[in-house]
Amino acid sequence: EHHSSPSIGVTLFGEKTETIAEPLKRADLAMYQAKAAGRNTVRFFDPKMQAMVTQRAELEEDLRDAMLNDQFELHYQAQFNDQGQLFAAEALIRWRHPERGLISPAEFIPIAEDTGLITILGYWVLNTAMQQLAKWAEHPEFAGLTLAVNVSPSQFHQKNFVDQVTDVIDLTGADPRRLKLELTEGFSISNIEEVIARMSSLRQRGVSFSLDDFGTGYSSLSYLKRLPLDQLKIDQSFVRDILIDPNDAAIAKMVIVLADSLGLSVVAEGVETLAQKAFLEQQGCRAYQGYLYSKPLALAEFEAFALRAYQISYS
Repeated sequence: EHHSSPSIGVTLFGEKTETIAEPLKRADLAMYQAKAAGRNTVRFFDPKMQAMVTQRAELEEDLRDAMLNDQFELHYQAQFNDQGQLFAAEALIRWRHPERGLISPAEFIPIAEDTGLITILGYWVLNTAMQQLAKWAEHPEFAGLTLAVNVSPSQFHQKNFVDQVTDVIDLTGADPRRLKLELTEGFSISNIEEVIARMSSLRQRGVSFSLDDFGTGYSSLSYLKRLPLDQLKIDQSFVRDILIDPNDAAIAKMVIVLADSLGLSVVAEGVETLAQKAFLEQQGCRAYQGYLYSKPLALAEFEAFALRAYQISYS
C-alpha cells in the first residue's frame, strides 16, 4: 500500500491550434500554484498566472541589471525614545528603476531571495550603511546615532558571514558599536550553537542584535533566552490595531514584559498616532519608529530631519 500527495496542475486544450508544448507549460504553471498552495491539491491554469510569471521574469532580469548599474539606494527611518530624542535609524533598501521609479522592497526582495541575489544585496546594504556611519562619526549631530541593518536568513547562514561583517567594519573604519543587525523571527535556527557562536563573535566586536517582527511567527522561548540579543521589535501588524484589538494589545504587552524579563530593550515599529505611542509607553515601551515621527527618507532628507531633531533636543 502506498500513499502519495500529488500537486496537480490542470489546463484545457483543443480549442485552438497549438503545439503540445503550450498546454504543458500551462499545466506546469498550474502545478507550481498547487505546490505554493500547500501541496496535495489541484489548481487550474488561469491566464492571470501567465501574466504574473511573465512580469516576475521581467522583474528578475531588471533586478540583475539594477545590481550592475547602481540603481539601489538606502533610505533611513528614524527611531525616537520616550524623551523625544532621535537615537537611531533603520536603513531600508530602495530600488530606483529607470522607468518605474521607486520599487517597493515588498516587490523585489522575495525575488532576490528566491534567486539567491539577496546575499549580494545584503552585503551592499551592510557596506553602504557602514560607510554612512563612518561619515556621520565626523559630525556631532549624527555621531551618536545607531544604525539598524536587516540581515536575511540566507545572508546570515553564509559560512563567511562573520568575516564579511568584520571586513566591512575594518574597511570602513565605522564604529561597530553603532551597528545593529536585525534578524527576522522566521530565520531558520537549524544549528542553534552555530547561530549563537556567530552572534557572540560579532558582539565581541561591539555589534548588537535585534529580533525583528517578533510575535508574527512561532518563536521558541527556549531559543530566545539563549540567543545573545539586545533588542526585540514589536511588529507593526500588532501596533496598527493596538487600541481596538485586545489580542494585539495583549501581544504587544507580552513582548514588552518578556523583553524586560530578559534584559532586552524594545522598539515598536509602525507607530502612527500619539494614542498608540501613549498606550505603548504606558505598557513600558521606551522606543518608537513610524510615521508619527517620520517616514523612511532619502539620505539628504533624513540628515535635514535629524538636524532639526538634534537642535530641538539640545536647544
